[in-house]
Amino acid sequence: MCSFSSPCLPGHPSSPPMVDTAHGKILGKYVSLEGFTQPVAVFLGVPFAKPPLGSLRFAPPQPAEPWSFVKNATSYPPIDAERRKMLSDLFTNRKESIPLTFSEDCLYLNIYTPADLTKSSRLPVMVWIHGGSLVAGGASTYDGLALSAHGNVIVVAIQYRLGIWGFFSTGDEHSPGNWGHLDQVAALRWVQDNIVNFGGDPGSVTIFGESAGGESVSVLVLSPLAKNFFHRAISESGVALTPGMVRKDVRPVAEQVAIAAGCKTTTSAVMVNCLRQKTEDELLETTRKLVGMLICVNCPFLPTAIDGVVLPKAPEEILAEKNFNTVPYMVGINKQEFGWLLPLVRKYRHKEKELEGSFLDPFQNVPEDVIPAAIKEYLGGAEDPIKNKDLFVDLIGDVLFAVPSVIVARHHRDAGAPVYMYEFQYHPSFSSDLKPGMVMGDHGDELFSVFGAPFTKGGASGEEINISKMVMKFWGNFAWNGNPNGKTLPAWPEYNQKEGYLKIGATTQAAQGLKDKEVAFWTKVWTKEAAEKPLQEKKTEL
Repeated sequence: MCSFSSPCLPGHPSSPPMVDTAHGKILGKYVSLEGFTQPVAVFLGVPFAKPPLGSLRFAPPQPAEPWSFVKNATSYPPIDAERRKMLSDLFTNRKESIPLTFSEDCLYLNIYTPADLTKSSRLPVMVWIHGGSLVAGGASTYDGLALSAHGNVIVVAIQYRLGIWGFFSTGDEHSPGNWGHLDQVAALRWVQDNIVNFGGDPGSVTIFGESAGGESVSVLVLSPLAKNFFHRAISESGVALTPGMVRKDVRPVAEQVAIAAGCKTTTSAVMVNCLRQKTEDELLETTRKLVGMLICVNCPFLPTAIDGVVLPKAPEEILAEKNFNTVPYMVGINKQEFGWLLPLVRKYRHKEKELEGSFLDPFQNVPEDVIPAAIKEYLGGAEDPIKNKDLFVDLIGDVLFAVPSVIVARHHRDAGAPVYMYEFQYHPSFSSDLKPGMVMGDHGDELFSVFGAPFTKGGASGEEINISKMVMKFWGNFAWNGNPNGKTLPAWPEYNQKEGYLKIGATTQAAQGLKDKEVAFWTKVWTKEAAEKPLQEKKTEL
């Protein structure tokens, strides 16, 4: 039998794969997966833009410089994230630990293609955008080998600038921000120009991402800049309406960053010039200070900005006007997105006041005056402290992930595009020991199925192997056809007026009305809050 990732096996071409790109030739390696005769050609650390250094810090990405030699694309690129090891260990589907170095020079992508490069193929392309609250993460945490082989798709895992480098915005022309999103668009443009040489179809590109990557996908769905660069989209546990991810008033955040870096905040130009002079290490130190100050574990300290370019208007307005990329869209959540918080919550006594004060304040989308009503809605006077804390964790998961995801899916459906929704409810054996074992579908748990951890890491049960096979088939079918359904798979209803969706887990079955009661409750809360805001502002003016 073949091993999981032996680079030299029967069936391998005698020489490593070499591909021509618009900028020069690159040399990759062949990797085989057990059960597949055709090896996957892997290209790591392929540059899709010029290194964003010096004057290109806080500037749109520029095309990569051409090279005249054969570039070796067999080692992992550096990542623009400081907490690289912690995040990688939590979510990786790799068996081996890989070296992750930090650098501001991070605009690279990894390509996994199952195509026979000696022939002309046109396989669908899946472009992966990693999560990490827009401040952490990297492409190489995710090995695209299994998904590529099982789905018969090309997987492209991209990197983008993060944190201060990726999202510093003064809210004006001096630094409009969203540099990380512009990097994502540049990577998609690179795919359009080059993927045909890897056996890919530039007319069949699916963007998919999880958490802040899911939010990025949702932003690209709303962005005129990304039009025609992709043809289907998947948001896993994160959309543009996720609280804290998108902000209009970014100036206070910019000033906070400048102060932490020891810069004056007199004008935008002063802040930008000062931050451009800082070394990589100095900005890393500033990042540490700012992340240390964060109370809200999930909120990015530098959000997506409504910049008039990537996002012409607030996501709510774009959705209401139905003026976005109406591609087939898969939107999903996990059953207990905040299960990882349970051990922390359980340290507290079950008094409602203590829970409120400790955990709800950071979530700015829960207005202070509605906290008691929200607690009552979820806890309903239940006396069991353990149950109380479980329900409380559900409340946070609903506010940050479930409710925004359903609202986005409904808007997309109402604009006439095919939508498929899922709720993932399974505890993977690969899940971190830091997460409670009884949680069925914690934040990021679906990643082990999507990226085929049972096949890349090994040691999984038959049940887990089958779930991963099924999920990769669903995702692959969606990339091929804009519809996840297939002959041997459970039927997945389209999310139409009946609001059918799929529960994915040990038992996978269709259901209806995902989080409909919760959406009704929070919509009422937020509508009331929005109506009262102008009145409060008028009183303040008086």
